[in-house]
Amino acid sequence: MNLPTSKASAAISPAAEPAAKSGKSAGGPEFSALAQASILIVDDEPGMRNFLVRTLGPRCKHVEEAADTDEASRKLDKSRFDVVILDNIMPGKNGVDWLAEQRAVGFFADAILITAYADLDTAIQALRAGAVDFVLKPFRSNQILNAVARCLDRVRLQRENYVLRYALRASSDRTFLRDNLIGESPATRSVRETIARVARLPTSILLTGESGTGKEVAARSIHSLSDRADKPFVPVNCAAIPPEMIEGELFGHIKGAFTGADSGREGLFLYAHGGTLFLDEIGELPLPMQSKLLRVLEDRRVRPVGSEREVPVDLRFIFATNADLQKEVERGRFRADLYYRLNVMQIHLPLLKDRGDDVQELATIFMSKLSMQLGMPPVPIDSSVRVALASYDWPGNVRELRNLIERTLILGAFPDDFAGPQRNDGQATSADSLADLERRHILSVLKETGGNREEAARRLGISRKTIDRKLALWNG
Repeated sequence: MNLPTSKASAAISPAAEPAAKSGKSAGGPEFSALAQASILIVDDEPGMRNFLVRTLGPRCKHVEEAADTDEASRKLDKSRFDVVILDNIMPGKNGVDWLAEQRAVGFFADAILITAYADLDTAIQALRAGAVDFVLKPFRSNQILNAVARCLDRVRLQRENYVLRYALRASSDRTFLRDNLIGESPATRSVRETIARVARLPTSILLTGESGTGKEVAARSIHSLSDRADKPFVPVNCAAIPPEMIEGELFGHIKGAFTGADSGREGLFLYAHGGTLFLDEIGELPLPMQSKLLRVLEDRRVRPVGSEREVPVDLRFIFATNADLQKEVERGRFRADLYYRLNVMQIHLPLLKDRGDDVQELATIFMSKLSMQLGMPPVPIDSSVRVALASYDWPGNVRELRNLIERTLILGAFPDDFAGPQRNDGQATSADSLADLERRHILSVLKETGGNREEAARRLGISRKTIDRKLALWNG
C-alpha cells in the first residue's frame, strides 16, 4: 500500500519491499552508488524518519536523521553528506527556506524535497532554493531509492566530467603509461618497490625529480594500488592555474563570492573526496595558498570561497615538485611548516639517462602505442638510433623521449642529426660526444620551429629556461 498523506503514518508498503531489497526497481537504475552514500534525513515526524532510515540504512554507508532544521544545520557543520532528504512543512522554518539559507553559506550536496502539498508555487520555490528532486507524499520505498540513486549518478557524472576536462587541460601526458612505471633498471625497480610499500598507507607522499621523469605516472600508480583505487584521482598542476583563480579552483565557491560567480561550485578538494588529490608543482603554490593548504592538511576541512561553513573532506594527498623545496624554504618562497608537513615520505624519480636500458623499452612502447593512436605506420628503431637513444643526455627525460617518437612518426623517420654520423656499414660512430649530440638535437628542433623557443621547449619536453641556458652556453 502507499504511504498515507498524513504525517502520522509511515509504514513501508509490502509491495515495495521486494523491489527495495533487490537492489533495483523494475526498469529503474541500479543502486550500486548507494553503498558508498552518506544521507541526511530532515523531518519533524518520527514515523517518516523511521521509514526512511529503514529504507536507506541497510543500503547506504551512513544515514543520519534530524528532527528540525537547527539540528540539521549542526550536523552539516560536523559531517559531509551526499544527499539531504528534506521535508518542507516543519515547525519553525520550512524546508525550502532552510535550503536556500544553506546554499548561501556553502552547502553543495543534492537535496530532495518531500511534501504532501504539490502546488506549483512550492515546486518553483524548491527549484530556486536548489532542490534537485521533488517527491510527493504518499510514496513507496522504491520511489525514494530511485530519487537518491538519480542524485548520486548525476553528481558522479558531473564530477567525473569536470575532473576529466580539468585533467586534459592540466596534464601534458597521454592516455597510456599512466598507471605503471615501465622498465627493469635497478633505479626503476627500487621506485616500484617503494610505491608498493607505501600505496596502502594513508601517508602523504612527496614525489621529487626533474620535469618529465614520470611523477604523475608514479602518483597514479600509488593511487591504483591503494584502497582508494575505485575513488577519484584528481591531478592538479599548481603552476598552470593563475594565482587569482587557484583558491576558487581548489576550494570551490558559493554564488556571488566574487565577480562572475553566478552559481556555486564545489572545488577540486571536494571533487576528490574519498580518493586521491595529486598536487603537482607544489613549489609554485602562492604563499597565501600555502597557509590554506597547511590548514587543510591539519584539519581535513575546506572552506569554499565566500562560505561561512567548513566542509569535512577525506583525501589522500600526493605532492610533486621538480624544485629543491629545502632551498625554497631558505629563500623564503616556501613555508617551512608546510614543507615539514608534506615531506613525510619522499620518493625520488630518477633521470632517464640514469635508467640504463629503460630508454630502449620505453622507445619501443611509445612507438607502438603512438603509431596506433596517430594511425601511422611505426618507424623502425635500427641499431644506429638505439646507440643514440643510449648515449643522449635526455634533458627532458621520458617526456622528451615520447615527444621525439611522436615527431618521428609524423615525419616518417628519425631526424638525421639525432642518430649521429654513420659508418659505411650503417652503424653509428662514436665520434660525437654526448654534449655534441644534445646540441645538434636541440638546434634541430629549434630550426623546425623557426626559432620559437617556447614551441621547441614543448616538443623537447624541457623548460624554456633550459633552452635559454643551453643557447647562452653555446653562444658564449
